[in-house]
Amino acid sequence: MTAAADEQTRTHAINMDALDRPSGQSDIDSEEIALEVSNLNLHYGSAQALYDVNMVIPKNRVTAFIGPSGCGKSTLLRCFNRMNDLVDGCHINGKIELHGTDIYSKQVNVANLRRRIGMVFQKPNPFPKSVYENVAYGLRIQGVNDKRRLDEAVEKALRGAALWDEMKDRLNDNALGMSGGQQQRLVIARAIAIEPEVMLLDEPASALDPISTLKIEELIYELKQNYTIIIVTHNMQQAARVSDYTAFMYMGKLIEYAGTNKLFTNPAEKQTEDYITGRYG
Repeated sequence: MTAAADEQTRTHAINMDALDRPSGQSDIDSEEIALEVSNLNLHYGSAQALYDVNMVIPKNRVTAFIGPSGCGKSTLLRCFNRMNDLVDGCHINGKIELHGTDIYSKQVNVANLRRRIGMVFQKPNPFPKSVYENVAYGLRIQGVNDKRRLDEAVEKALRGAALWDEMKDRLNDNALGMSGGQQQRLVIARAIAIEPEVMLLDEPASALDPISTLKIEELIYELKQNYTIIIVTHNMQQAARVSDYTAFMYMGKLIEYAGTNKLFTNPAEKQTEDYITGRYG
């Protein structure tokens, strides 16, 4: 990293650390709730991956899941838009409610649910289409073909993903020619074009360079004004910078869940303290 980039990253960290953040579980209880998880257990065949998870996800906040590899972070994340339905032998009991509606109810249309809860994966996955068509893809699937409406939606989504100024003159270029950081922001634009309520981000910056990571983190902070965001990250510094609340998971169990400042500075559980101080994990 260049000296300028290093200084920019340090300044960013200082600015993010200066933000007012909730201090603990009591603050969660006072928030408006987007998602509520009750007694959630998940099995892959005979192997149990999640054990009695109970938590609430506040609306218009960033909630981070941290913990060692294999602890259940991504498995839990995929429960929120029922991606685990696609895994053979996976079965779930318990309840997840989105604004009071059980998302595992037989009456729930899974395609509609996934429009309400968008997902961005670890590796950028743009379609081999133009920038414009990548962003418009979800709207076209919904039957939107009016050019003016599509134009407005594409611009709005690219602006929302902090990509409009870079790509406004390259909308017809193939998205595969973009840099990795631009591709990830394009995927975020594609997700927000259909105006979801919740955004799931599974290690969205782990494959990116420090400058692109900085842009993604700044984008996450901007996006929470309009969306509820849940992020899985192996990078504890990133969780500390971008999230309002942090959940520490270990061996499929939710060990501690609190305001990010509290969890990182005064954890209630020894397991949490051991992990964030590097004693294991």
